[in-house]
Amino acid sequence: MAITISACSEQGAYIEMPLPVALGEDSVGHYCNMTILEHTGPKAQIHLVNNPHPIWFSQVRDGIAFLRSPEENYETVAVYVNDMGKAEDWDFPGDDTWIDAQKAWFVIGSAKTGGMGTPEAIPFGEEQSASAFVTENGGVVVRLAEIPDAYVLGPVGIDQKQEVSMTGANQ
Repeated sequence: MAITISACSEQGAYIEMPLPVALGEDSVGHYCNMTILEHTGPKAQIHLVNNPHPIWFSQVRDGIAFLRSPEENYETVAVYVNDMGKAEDWDFPGDDTWIDAQKAWFVIGSAKTGGMGTPEAIPFGEEQSASAFVTENGGVVVRLAEIPDAYVLGPVGIDQKQEVSMTGANQ
C-alpha cells in the first residue's frame, strides 16, 4: 500500500509528494555527471515540480548546496537523504534508508568525508544516532536549516595557510 502525501506549491495547488526512488545505473549526479552508484557514503535525491525524475547527488552536501544556490531556482517537492543510522554499510547505504531531509539530524564537521572526498553533511533519522556518530567521528549535530551556507557553498580542499598565501594576506 502506498501512502500519498501532498505538498502545497507557491500557486496554492496541491502537488503529490513523490516517494523516494531506488538508485539505479541511470542515477547520475547532477554536478559530477557520474553514476551515483560509483560513490560511497550518503546520497541525496531532490524531486522538483513537473519533473517525474529525481535529481541525484553523490553527496548530501551537494544536494543542500543545490537547495541554497541562487542559480538553482526550482520549486522543490521533496528532498530525501540516506539515514546513516539505518545503513548497514557506509559505502552503500541501501534503498531502504531514504528519509525526508526536513526530519533528519545532520552531523557536520566530522572526520568522515562524502562520496566525492569532501566534507559531508551526514544525515540520521534520530538525534541519538547522530550524537553517537559524533562521539566516534567528531563534528556537531544540527538540523537542515542550521547547516551554515558556508559549509555547503564554500570552497573545499584548499588549506587555509595556502589560501592566505594565495591572496597575499600574509605579507
